[in-house]
Amino acid sequence: MEYLLLIVGLAILISGGEILVKGAVAIALKFNVSVLVIGMTIVSFGTSAPELLVSIKAAIQGHPDISIGNVIGSNIANISLILGVTTIIFPILINKDSLKIDWPMMMVSSMIFYLFLLNNLIGFYEGLFLFLFLILFNFWIIYKSRKEHKKIPKNDEPELIPEVTTPIWKSLLFILLGVLGLILGAEWFLNGAVGIAENFGISERIIAITVVAFGTSVPELVTSGIAALKKQTDISIGNLIGSNIFNLLGILGITAMVKEIPISIEMANFDIYWMLGISLLIFPLMYFGRKIGRLKGLVLVSFYLVYIFIVIN
Repeated sequence: MEYLLLIVGLAILISGGEILVKGAVAIALKFNVSVLVIGMTIVSFGTSAPELLVSIKAAIQGHPDISIGNVIGSNIANISLILGVTTIIFPILINKDSLKIDWPMMMVSSMIFYLFLLNNLIGFYEGLFLFLFLILFNFWIIYKSRKEHKKIPKNDEPELIPEVTTPIWKSLLFILLGVLGLILGAEWFLNGAVGIAENFGISERIIAITVVAFGTSVPELVTSGIAALKKQTDISIGNLIGSNIFNLLGILGITAMVKEIPISIEMANFDIYWMLGISLLIFPLMYFGRKIGRLKGLVLVSFYLVYIFIVIN
């Protein structure tokens, strides 16, 4: 039964995020919000919505290891397993923004998170700081992007234009169904994960870092894989690094404001260092040659497999 809850819950989670984005994009376009702003806010939130709902529910229900493990595990999976698999499918060219903005911001966010871990507790004020930092960063990115791209031809955004024809009532229905799907999916997915941990005597930390983190990272895997196949490499690397930033600042920030999160010894003394280490590793892989090819992709996947092997054993 737990496996069924896990699988069905994950499917509902992902579907809920997609439906929510569809409705929100349609309404935003109705009110003449730029496609650029939509992409940086609504769409990025939609792909991270599963992690957010799972982390909040886990914290409220008294499973802090799942809340933190979900974020740390997702971040490790994003820039090792998912980035590695994506570059094995198609090598990724690195642009200057990834090196000058995205990666430094991810490392700053990671170091702030690390400093907060030293207290063995992430409380309301730490969460508020993280969330406000995310808002300021988004405002700066949007301002910078709008300044650089003052005119965006509508013909350049074919995939979003059809949404304008969606009636308001239908868009609101999509948003409502998306939110309900996220809530229900998070409940079932979390119950399934906790049930499996209890049945096999596995710690919630291990389940969170492996099953939960991978499951909630599926939207990033799908998005990055499709972008790689379409040779839209900027979208692929930007999606993964952006997701890591949102996980640390948005998901942890909001979750901690809802309920303070105690940090286990294993998370503070082991998992966080793997996350920081792999985050540091991708800089030279991106910098030298300005490309992550299949060999570098295999290196990243290998690091992920070694980490999971150590965690399980």
